[in-house]
Amino acid sequence: MEASQECDVLVIGGGPAGSTIATLLARQGRRVVMLEKAHHPRFHIGESLLPGNVELFEKLGVRDQVEKIGMPKFGIEFVPPDLPYRSYVDFSEGWNPKLDSAWQVRRSELDELLFRNATKEGALTLEGAQVRQVDFDDGGATVQAVLDDGARRSWRAKFVVDASGRDTLLATKLQSKKKNTEHNSTALFGHFRGARRLEGKREGNISICWFEHGWFWFIPLADGTTSVGAVCWAYYLKARDKPLKDYFHDTIALCPELADRLKDATLVDDAVHATGNFSYASTHATGERYLMVGDAFTFIDPMFSSGVFLAMQSAFDGAELVATALDRPAELPAARRALEKRMRVGPRDYSWFIYRVTNPTIRDMFMHPNNAFNAKQGLMSLLAADIHNQGPAYRQSLRMFKLIYYFVSLIHPRRTIAGWKRRAGNIRDYGALKGETIQTSE
Repeated sequence: MEASQECDVLVIGGGPAGSTIATLLARQGRRVVMLEKAHHPRFHIGESLLPGNVELFEKLGVRDQVEKIGMPKFGIEFVPPDLPYRSYVDFSEGWNPKLDSAWQVRRSELDELLFRNATKEGALTLEGAQVRQVDFDDGGATVQAVLDDGARRSWRAKFVVDASGRDTLLATKLQSKKKNTEHNSTALFGHFRGARRLEGKREGNISICWFEHGWFWFIPLADGTTSVGAVCWAYYLKARDKPLKDYFHDTIALCPELADRLKDATLVDDAVHATGNFSYASTHATGERYLMVGDAFTFIDPMFSSGVFLAMQSAFDGAELVATALDRPAELPAARRALEKRMRVGPRDYSWFIYRVTNPTIRDMFMHPNNAFNAKQGLMSLLAADIHNQGPAYRQSLRMFKLIYYFVSLIHPRRTIAGWKRRAGNIRDYGALKGETIQTSE
């Protein structure tokens, strides 16, 4: 092993969270090292962005580049399993009408774009570097990594940022990662060419299609392909009794509208992917010499496409914490408390809806949206990721949405009780479901 190299901040992981915080810290003039275990471009799911991302891209100086690779997205289509019509909502219906659009992107392209931007801004970036060990002491941390060729490298850092995604390197090391007992979902997904899309301005909108065992995403991409995935209750994927590709096609057949859109489509590269144990969180995000951002801290069901936004926003907020830790350590305890609280706002707001999204009451509210008591404005601000900027107005409208939900639930007690019982059975722990990527062939 070579002698340890010195740096101010070592960032583990080169996804949106890691690349964002590496860029911001390098701009501060700090010596930043970012280690990514894979090589860009690499496959990743989570292709649907939110309007809240746009301002963050502008601050990073990459908005125009993202726009070039993206499919414009102005809202959401909801497709129910038992009604002859759909519901359409636009991001412009939120509290800030200017947050009216975002993009659908291939994550391999977006992640590489952000990673290269961090390099351009002065961060030392290294791909094919798998972090194996992090040891903290009074002077900082020693980080050890293994390169693709087997060589071992070591760094001495004053501060460590864990942006390792679902590897959750530090949360696992510190035994702070906790499975979310309120939710238990899995997913199988693939990309199709030749899918029938919505027309006109709505062509790039995401479609959310409910079915018996969960819900589907339908995400049109700029290159003509469409990302399609089924987010299912754990029991459903656990019961798979045939090859993954066949099981995926059988699952699509359970949603007639989606099956019709894909009837003339072909599966790209004949590849279907599956992953399990979606939702988790660490008990804390910060320490005296470390910070967890993005999925390394918490991951929730992707129902409302919040993943990239929450990852990047936590990186922006986290960069300020790192500066405090390095420059004004006396202020760190207060800064940590404030950041711990702020990083829970988004996951908490999105999770309330996600936990109830298969409930008939809230599904009806999505299918018949109205703006009584500004409830729709609150919902659309949430879906646009405008969760930190509207203050009391946003909070009040979101509370009104919840009150309406509880009121409707009370006046339909039989339906409500049945929904609660069904969900209680669906979130039972069915055992570990390991992520897998399976290449299938005809």
